[in-house]
Amino acid sequence: MGEESIYPRFASRGRTFVYMLPCRHEDILKVGFSREPLDRFRTLHRRFFEFFDLERGLLIHADHLRDARRIERLFITNFADQRAPAPLVVPRSAAGHTEWFRGVSAQVDMLARQICKEQGFPLYAPLSSWVRDRFADWSELLFGWSARMLDMIEYEHFNVPAHEGDRRMEKVLRDVLDAYVALGMDLQTLVPDSVLSWYGSDDYFGTR
Repeated sequence: MGEESIYPRFASRGRTFVYMLPCRHEDILKVGFSREPLDRFRTLHRRFFEFFDLERGLLIHADHLRDARRIERLFITNFADQRAPAPLVVPRSAAGHTEWFRGVSAQVDMLARQICKEQGFPLYAPLSSWVRDRFADWSELLFGWSARMLDMIEYEHFNVPAHEGDRRMEKVLRDVLDAYVALGMDLQTLVPDSVLSWYGSDDYFGTR
């Protein structure tokens, strides 16, 4: 079972988004476009909600793919002299080669707002609000999904030798729950009590 098959999927809305993602602890940012921004963010860093500063990030909603490509190209050409290598923690397969920039967060933000004002594209800023809304959309499914994940984690714990297990499902579940918490969303009514107990325990299986 690959990680992609167990990680929650956010349904496509048939849109294309141009994104600007500033890193939280370094003056470097990523621009790009995607039909599935949350899935794209996760390929850049599995804990994107910590690695990137979502309060300073933004999305531009483009009606057509050609518009998204054109807007991304504007960023790339306008700030070509400020290109930077991708952070080392970003997988090489996901990083891209020309879409990282250093020291231009304010300028990119200004250009994005100018484009949206002049060309009528909807702007989502701060990005954290858009991400929170998408997680809220998925909340109805979180209860059942998290219960199934905990069942699989429990099965691995009791049936797979420690040296053979990779704890992928545990990492995925914890990342998702951590994201909800980081976004200021209350887990109490969103997941089963057993999942809450596991999430808050250092030795859940040893105390059962």
